[in-house]
Amino acid sequence: MSHVTGDGTVGKALTVLDQVAGFGRPVRFSEVLAESDLPKPTLYRFIQSLTNQGMLVYDPDRQTYAPGLRLLRLAHSAWEQSSLAPIARPFLDNLAAEVGEAVHLAQIDNGQVLFIDKRRAAAGYDTLAQAGQVAPAYCTGVGKVILAFMNDEPRELAIQQQAFLKYTDATHGCAATLEKELIAIKADHVAFDREEHEAGIISIAAPILTARHRVIGALSIATTTSRHTLEGLEAFRPMLLDTAAKIGTEAQAWRSPI
Repeated sequence: MSHVTGDGTVGKALTVLDQVAGFGRPVRFSEVLAESDLPKPTLYRFIQSLTNQGMLVYDPDRQTYAPGLRLLRLAHSAWEQSSLAPIARPFLDNLAAEVGEAVHLAQIDNGQVLFIDKRRAAAGYDTLAQAGQVAPAYCTGVGKVILAFMNDEPRELAIQQQAFLKYTDATHGCAATLEKELIAIKADHVAFDREEHEAGIISIAAPILTARHRVIGALSIATTTSRHTLEGLEAFRPMLLDTAAKIGTEAQAWRSPI
């Protein structure tokens, strides 16, 4: 079941919008209703309002709803103005070409990491992470390294928002083990994904920091266990840290929403 926010009508409408978008495909009203806490008449009213405003689009032949073009325009504007992606893209391209592996760029949003760009240099494999998708922070390299460099209060809030589902045997199952690793990550300046979110996928991640050491995102190099070992990822550390530092420097004039 979805949970409505405490932000009144606007918050409830945004929750419905998130819910429809979360299906990842056109969805029927009955499917949304089955996952919603809202009464049927209230949910229908919100969906009609969102459709009238162009935030959702209705297909009368299939009787389905999907994110609308107005939302796409807003997303494009957010990508240009509020994400690191436009600034970071040339650096990501260079890094991906240099290491020959997938490179991910992420920021944190309500305790989850949002992948805002991905450059895939190697053929023959892919990762779950795709631009525009979200993933848990507690079991991804980018998520853990961001958590490690967050200030105490927002980090505690973000940790409280983790579900701690066990995706693999290596996944953190509770806050205590995660917090212990976060201390080590901050001291080492990189984080590793040890097949914690996806079996067979490993990564090394670094924080993107401002001059005042405020974390505004993270960068990772991801690969498969058939191509590299965790120890082998250490060879990427200098290039990864150098690229993350360059993105942080380039972003100094950019106002982060984090």
